[in-house]
Amino acid sequence: MFQDNDVLDSDMLDLEKLQRVFAPTGKLRASINLGNPILANRSDDTGELYGVSVDLATEFANRLGLELELVVFNAAGKSVEAVAAEQADFGFFAIDPLRGEKLSFTEPYVLITGSYLVADDSPIKTLSDVDRAGNRVVVGRGSAYDLYLTRELKFASIERAQTSPTVVDTFLDLGCEVAAGVTQQLEGDLLRFPGHRMLPGNFMTIRQAMGAPKSRGDLAASYLSMFVETMKSSGFVKRSLAKHSIQGAKVAPLVGI
Repeated sequence: MFQDNDVLDSDMLDLEKLQRVFAPTGKLRASINLGNPILANRSDDTGELYGVSVDLATEFANRLGLELELVVFNAAGKSVEAVAAEQADFGFFAIDPLRGEKLSFTEPYVLITGSYLVADDSPIKTLSDVDRAGNRVVVGRGSAYDLYLTRELKFASIERAQTSPTVVDTFLDLGCEVAAGVTQQLEGDLLRFPGHRMLPGNFMTIRQAMGAPKSRGDLAASYLSMFVETMKSSGFVKRSLAKHSIQGAKVAPLVGI
């Protein structure tokens, strides 16, 4: 396991080269997705962005000696598209093979879970009851669980809400059988919409990582990976989750490079 002062190769010591690779416009642009409240939020009082992904973006810019610009989106799919198109220089995403075609991912820094929500009187009792003909599962368009369930569900159909925070609203508007999303998001929705329940267990573990355009090359991928492992090993990620009172998210295990 590496420490802060470990060097993968001579390019890791060339700050100017790293600045050119990560910030060709001269400013480091971080794609921030507000569709996942575990990672990022905006203060209702001040409009200021906060959360573990904002903290990591700020620390990354500080280490590179670059001015940070936060490019904000309300859905994961839009955030992914921005980085893939190099309209942002890096971002925070759930690892997925489809996204990996255009993005270089680090190992995860945080693990969160995906759950199902149904009406109290629904005949659906277990995770295995969901994938049956006639069931409609609402997901956030372009989210990690949209991509995952699109591959995994064989009999149930999928309806897509415009953003992850509007999944339960869409589920109710359409009269669907199941809402799928980040566990903590759905738990919050239960407070807004009594008469519903969560199914026991989780249908997936979501591995939240940092990512950069593959076009930035091996140096960007390696340095970003080193940064994430350092943030985990130093306790930075754990402290950030605690600072923002995030429950239910775990710091991902360390991985050697």
